[in-house]
Amino acid sequence: MKNILIPTDFSANAFDCIPSLCSQFKGQDLHLCFIHLFKLSDSINELLLLSRRSKEYEHVKDSFYTECEKLKKEYQEIRSIKIDFFYGSTLGQFKNYLAANEIDFILHPADCSTSKLNKTSIDPSILTDRCDTPLLRVQKEKQLVHTLQTEKTSEVEILAEA
Repeated sequence: MKNILIPTDFSANAFDCIPSLCSQFKGQDLHLCFIHLFKLSDSINELLLLSRRSKEYEHVKDSFYTECEKLKKEYQEIRSIKIDFFYGSTLGQFKNYLAANEIDFILHPADCSTSKLNKTSIDPSILTDRCDTPLLRVQKEKQLVHTLQTEKTSEVEILAEA
């Protein structure tokens, strides 16, 4: 069983890495954790209400949840998918989060869709590059070949229709 942390902005592009991850860990159980990182607020009121926060979940559209369910059915390696938020900006806090969630690997932020959701969002590479957890890179060559083949097929279909 491998627990993989995937930094994300919860857009449709967040799923581009999944086929490559599943092929890299063929036959192994995967637990995926899609996460967005936020700077911890300085406001005492916000800190007191942090455990009851749910407004960040508004950024996760229903289509994201639907696609997660499709992925679990399509790829037998995927045992579970978790959607979570990290609040903090120090390496110690991040390492504690990784340990508490038993994260084995982090998908490299360059291979993820990680734009900011709001002004308190932070760049995940600030923390992921400095922690001890191994970073994974996806095999882009296979994805590129698949994309090119799909484009050629579409062109052929368009020409055939004309």
